[in-house]
Amino acid sequence: MATATTATVVEKVVADAEELPKAIVKRLVKDKLSQLSQDGGEIQVLKDSLLAFSESSRIFIHYLSATANDICKESKRQTISAEDVFKALEEIEFPEFIASLRTSLEEFKQKNAKRKSDTSKSKEAKKTKTEESPMENGKAEETEAEDVNVVVNGE
Repeated sequence: MATATTATVVEKVVADAEELPKAIVKRLVKDKLSQLSQDGGEIQVLKDSLLAFSESSRIFIHYLSATANDICKESKRQTISAEDVFKALEEIEFPEFIASLRTSLEEFKQKNAKRKSDTSKSKEAKKTKTEESPMENGKAEETEAEDVNVVVNGE
């Protein structure tokens, strides 16, 4: 009896881990439906409908991932690349997604490159500030000398 309960709990945890975030699915569905509606008003989506959207999206992602993985293995590689995903989209007959996905990927790469350069610039600025601060502050040199005396004298 305890094993049946444990198995149910494990299945529930695995199922929860595979679910897409409900808030994001809801936001995406509502945004897309409001774009498609004639009046542009607020659209209500039932909980069951959101669950159906989420589940179908999850299945699509699994199917696309498996297909991209197969393409990757055919090329005798272990890491799935963006090109594998594009080929998989063609293979599962969703080529209309490729152009927008390429555009999104390029935007992401540009933002990420900018973020990395900004981060490296700020790290360099912090590094130069920390290197300059002991020189500017005479007390820092005196403190180091006092620390040496403490170690030498055993105090």
